[in-house]
Amino acid sequence: MLSAGLPQGAVPKLERPGPLRERVYEALLELITTRALRPGQHLVESELAGHLGVSRQPVREALQRLNTEGWIDLRPAQGAYVHEPTEDEADQLLSVRTLLEAEAARLAAANSGKEGIAALEALCTQGEQSVADDDVDLTVATNAAFHAKVMELAGNLVLAELAGQVDRRVRWYYTPVARQRGKQSWIEHRALIAAIADRDEARATEVMRGHTEHTRNTYHHRDHN
Repeated sequence: MLSAGLPQGAVPKLERPGPLRERVYEALLELITTRALRPGQHLVESELAGHLGVSRQPVREALQRLNTEGWIDLRPAQGAYVHEPTEDEADQLLSVRTLLEAEAARLAAANSGKEGIAALEALCTQGEQSVADDDVDLTVATNAAFHAKVMELAGNLVLAELAGQVDRRVRWYYTPVARQRGKQSWIEHRALIAAIADRDEARATEVMRGHTEHTRNTYHHRDHN
């Protein structure tokens, strides 16, 4: 049941203005990405509509789109279920992420100025605090923001577009290992900032490659409890 899987007040009613089906889609995708809706969880149209304060039609349309994009599985005569990613799916996505992020780090080292470095340092400080506070949602969001900032500093729009396509799935896979990565992830971020600040493209590439591979390995050896 959805109601059993979400804390009280976790799902705000949607504002009416704007394209409703898009807003419902975004709301459901965010709940899946943050694992408020867990992999394998049964999704009931009427329940979701009630939580979101909408009719069943935009929920049905959103579920169809999420199915097309691989976030949920529509099973004949059974209904909709949050997709349970296989180890191969995760490995393929996180391997591609390593390639994209390593190149972004190299370009960031070549192109970044003082403002960009300061922005990375501010995000790193926020991430370190979120780990200290054991705030997993904020840690995941700040981690995503840090990597997005590196991508922005890289200055390659095609690379950024490709990274944007995998960003939400990266967050999905990172959420269950955020606690295990903990402080170490942000130590690695600090090392990356130092390499970028030194304009050392080779070291920035290597640090980022190692960093993203650590996350990939942690995912595969995660605690399944």
